[in-house]
Amino acid sequence: MRSARICCIDLDTFFVSVERLLDPSLRGRPVVVGGRRWGSGVVTSASYEVRAFGVRSGMSIRDASERAPHDTVFVPGHHDEYSAYSQKAREIVERFSPVVVAASIDEHYVDFRGCERLYRRAGDRDDDATILRAVREMTGAIDRELGLPSSAGIATSRSMAKVASGLAKPAGVVLVAAGEEAATLAPLPVRKLPGIGPVAEAKLGALGIATLGQLVSASEARVRPIFGAYTAGILASARGDGAGELGRERPAFREHDPQGVVAGTISNECTFAETGADTAAAVLSSLCERVSSRARRRGVLAGRITLKLRYTDFTTISHGRTIEPTNVDFELHGVARELYREARLRPMPIRLLGIAVGKLRLDAVQLPLFDGGHRRSIAVDRVRDKFGYDAVHLATTLSRRRR
Repeated sequence: MRSARICCIDLDTFFVSVERLLDPSLRGRPVVVGGRRWGSGVVTSASYEVRAFGVRSGMSIRDASERAPHDTVFVPGHHDEYSAYSQKAREIVERFSPVVVAASIDEHYVDFRGCERLYRRAGDRDDDATILRAVREMTGAIDRELGLPSSAGIATSRSMAKVASGLAKPAGVVLVAAGEEAATLAPLPVRKLPGIGPVAEAKLGALGIATLGQLVSASEARVRPIFGAYTAGILASARGDGAGELGRERPAFREHDPQGVVAGTISNECTFAETGADTAAAVLSSLCERVSSRARRRGVLAGRITLKLRYTDFTTISHGRTIEPTNVDFELHGVARELYREARLRPMPIRLLGIAVGKLRLDAVQLPLFDGGHRRSIAVDRVRDKFGYDAVHLATTLSRRRR
């Protein structure tokens, strides 16, 4: 039998929580993020205090203005800050498990399978208790270090973990043990299941189906007109039979890279249980793609690249080199591979690889006829802007993704 090891961690009312960090006077007050009162736009987040009046994400600011009490504070939002805090939260989550997948800017899925021995303590009743305590430590670290409340659900599947995180709100942790999925889901409203929205809820209501237990009891033929090709999957999730895969990575945030800023460095890291030379080249390729893309977005060239390598015994090595200023991914990757060969002196598996670029300067050089890949990089950025970051990659990066 599978164990409850898939965790969904959700940063509670994330945008509101960040706004309260930026302006402590907002704490305890009803807050709507998305625009000024009676202005245009839609609600991106609403505090629990104002949700009681029917204000929800996705609602127009005008409708929210009508429903919200007079003392509600409406703020346009600070989107760069949200990205920065999302990245910081992910870095904390990655300390607890080598496998983390972003679902959105405020939600991640974490795989704790095989982590029982790592976190086990003498007083733990069983392995479920061990993982439950580890996840509580994780949410506690996010709150303690960032001041952000979060809720987490742990279950045998992604969909069940998502439901459990909703049951844990606000700022709680719920573990649904293997075998308890159906009993946990049965009394819940159908909207609690991922994949069932307001339209499907209304259609199910017209059939007299209000709870997930009633949905499971209904015949597949009865609900197929509502869910179509997704019927079997929805019914399986309603029974608690969801898949254990975390799903694909969705870029949850755009890193905080303000245009034209040359101070500091641009860096990305990848943490894993362990890896060796067979996958290191692909990991380095992916990291170089990310930092070069961020450098181009910022409008800068990098004059130095640094490789960070951490072994599974937590010994950390950094090697750097001054380079001809560039923001082209395959140029950075070539240097990164050389730095890796210099740093990789032990046969021990690797826990972390990171790439940082520094000595930044504005990219104000006119491109020559043969530009060494700059025009290609611009074309790649345009494809990613239209179709998503994963639409195009270096072949070396794709070799890792296929594995």
